[in-house]
Amino acid sequence: MSIYDQHLDKSPANFVALSPVSFVERSSEVFGDLPSVVHGRRRYTWAQTRERSARLAAALRALGVGRGSTVSAMLPNTPEMVEAHYGVPALNAVLNTLNTRLDAPLLAWQMNHCEAQVLITDREFAPVIAQALRILKDEHGREPIVIDVCDSEYTGPGERLGAHEYEALLAAHAPMDELPGPADEWDAIAVSYTSGTTGDPKGVVTHHRGAYLNAVSNVATWTMPHFPRYLWTLPMFHCNGWCFPWTVAMLGGTHVCLRRVEAQAILQAMREHAVDHYCAAPIVHNLIINAPAEWRQGVQGVRGMVAGAAPPAAMIEGMAKIGFDITHVYGLTEVYGPAAVAVKRASWAAESLSEQTRLNGRQGVRYALQEGMTVLDAESMAPIPADGQSMGEIMFRGNIVMKGYLKNPAATDKAFAGGWFHTGDLAVMESDRYVKIKDRSKDIIISGGENISSLEVEDALYRHPAVLACAVVARPDPKWGETPLAYVETKPDASVSAEELVAHCKSLLAGYKVPREIRFEPIPKTSTGKIQKFQLRERAKSASAIE
Repeated sequence: MSIYDQHLDKSPANFVALSPVSFVERSSEVFGDLPSVVHGRRRYTWAQTRERSARLAAALRALGVGRGSTVSAMLPNTPEMVEAHYGVPALNAVLNTLNTRLDAPLLAWQMNHCEAQVLITDREFAPVIAQALRILKDEHGREPIVIDVCDSEYTGPGERLGAHEYEALLAAHAPMDELPGPADEWDAIAVSYTSGTTGDPKGVVTHHRGAYLNAVSNVATWTMPHFPRYLWTLPMFHCNGWCFPWTVAMLGGTHVCLRRVEAQAILQAMREHAVDHYCAAPIVHNLIINAPAEWRQGVQGVRGMVAGAAPPAAMIEGMAKIGFDITHVYGLTEVYGPAAVAVKRASWAAESLSEQTRLNGRQGVRYALQEGMTVLDAESMAPIPADGQSMGEIMFRGNIVMKGYLKNPAATDKAFAGGWFHTGDLAVMESDRYVKIKDRSKDIIISGGENISSLEVEDALYRHPAVLACAVVARPDPKWGETPLAYVETKPDASVSAEELVAHCKSLLAGYKVPREIRFEPIPKTSTGKIQKFQLRERAKSASAIE
């Protein structure tokens, strides 16, 4: 035994489990008089948000919630969703944020799978939740306690479904003296479900330590100052808002809530509340680019973070032209949202705009508090040369990686094979050690033995001024095996023919990469703006079978 192991034990004085709940306590103590939440007519300070969160925790505890209990939340970006991110983990319970665009059977399946004990739900979603609760009871024999939220900013229809109303419940309970958090930082803080494109969704279980470290990494990644004014364009149900509910708490910032993600509402909120930071998928940034110039008047100094899909170069370039500073991050639900970033180097400023766009469009390097990110051969686990050509799979390891998949040890073992988390994303490592995605493993198109990156073809399409959104998938072909098929949505008032887009692509791509067919059809997307290519692949296969 070393001398440094003698009489130098852990104690409450020198070791505390890491949990982002501690950020709320600190901001209440240090910045209690500063604004914490803005939502329509409502305004809260950090002292008030802490009190409301502590009342929520007390109420949930009275309802039997404790360590390992699951609390589901069907909420838009409102103060109640912010408070759930503080009050639920404070009890060492597990927060399950539900995707507000899911149908009733899938909502019921998820709440049953994670054994939800309590459901906090906004009145707007009463029709689908009522159906989900019936399925949950009839098919699974589960009846969670339901707490209804009657948001002051929602005036539409929606009945109350539960025995408790949120504000009345908070008023009936004195706030807990402290928000204690977990005894063990490895305890689960949240369970979030993947989209389930094949088979049932997987429940991604994350822990307090990872949430704490990724919240801190967000600050380092963005060099965020104290007191940011953060606009909620990203759904908080998506990877717990990329851990930003806790990041904003850490910095004593202001949550500017937004029920509806629409261009005019976004820009109005930015102007009225002097917003300086926001996160969004590429499609939301495109809404801002294509908004009328008068909507953007008075909006300045805004920093955006983009992820969700490999952003098209045209989007990054477009945001730069209208004066938005965009940081490109990369990640997955399994790594708490973003866990890698295209760190901007000072030398890049001397490059042309197109070269800056290329450099910023890469997936980049690991977050400061993520232990490892690399590109490996998925079979041999050997490193891929940093030559910008050799392709392998992006892999992560470290503290910002999930605990595993709930009730699915086989999937967990497969995901962690070889001591790394396998993302399923194919990429190259460039000479400066920055990673660049080429495609999802299932989205590579193999035509006549040649690999075609659907992302490369999409990037070419996005460079046409008429294209608002596009997605490229493989279409079965009797001669080539597969050929690229492009689905395109055009900008309002824009007009372009398939022939014109093919000619445009030919000017930018090798001939074999050019789409053989272009279809002008609505493109299915998730509520976070992520294009659902699995639906398009099914469309392509069905069309081929018919023809």
